Amino acid sequence: MTRLALVFGASGGIGRALVDALQTLGEHDAVVALSRTRPAGWAGPHVELDLLDERSVAEAARKVAERGAPTTAIVATGLLHDAEIQPEKTYRALDPETLHRLFAVNAIGPAIVAKHVLPLMPRGERSVFAALSARVGSIGDNRAGGWYGYRASKAALNMLVKTLAIEHRRTHPRGICVALHPGTVRTDLSAPFAGARETLSPDQSAAALLTVLDGLTPDETGGVFAWDGAPIPW
Repeated sequence: MTRLALVFGASGGIGRALVDALQTLGEHDAVVALSRTRPAGWAGPHVELDLLDERSVAEAARKVAERGAPTTAIVATGLLHDAEIQPEKTYRALDPETLHRLFAVNAIGPAIVAKHVLPLMPRGERSVFAALSARVGSIGDNRAGGWYGYRASKAALNMLVKTLAIEHRRTHPRGICVALHPGTVRTDLSAPFAGARETLSPDQSAAALLTVLDGLTPDETGGVFAWDGAPIPW
């Protein structure tokens, strides 16, 4: 069996670093980058993917299955802000279109990836499916308020991962499904909001996340974990 590592959102800051880190580790027969465009400088396998189009996700999964069986799959996509979207400071700023887009990217897209990728994972051995979440998606850890759409969409992602983990375990008892907080990483997503807090480079975050995944057991499936391995409350 050809064992694959998949990185969805491979052209982003953390995604690109994860591709490189997985390739360096050499624990898979191939690392496959999945994104709309080929990551800069990446000469390995690349599959074009539109996270918001299920037909594209299904076709990407079909192409992955032709190459082998994924034993690691990481969804490294996320949206906090762009030219039209900024985190809400008050409920007066809530906008239906913004909420729809945040939920589509941060929750629905990863769930549809799981729908098509989890069945490809081998049943008889350890496998890992992980999606990048955020500490601000924790309901129990929410002390500051604000950032309504981002918080809510990441909280939804956490619940989707938990529910996926329960079902996946019935057929893949050694399978692990988790959500991960990558830390405050020096990428376009976090840069405007990092302030004085300690930040990580994409390479540091990627290495830390892979260390966390390597140490997880099937009993920890469904959890949310920070880049340093600490569990994050719901």
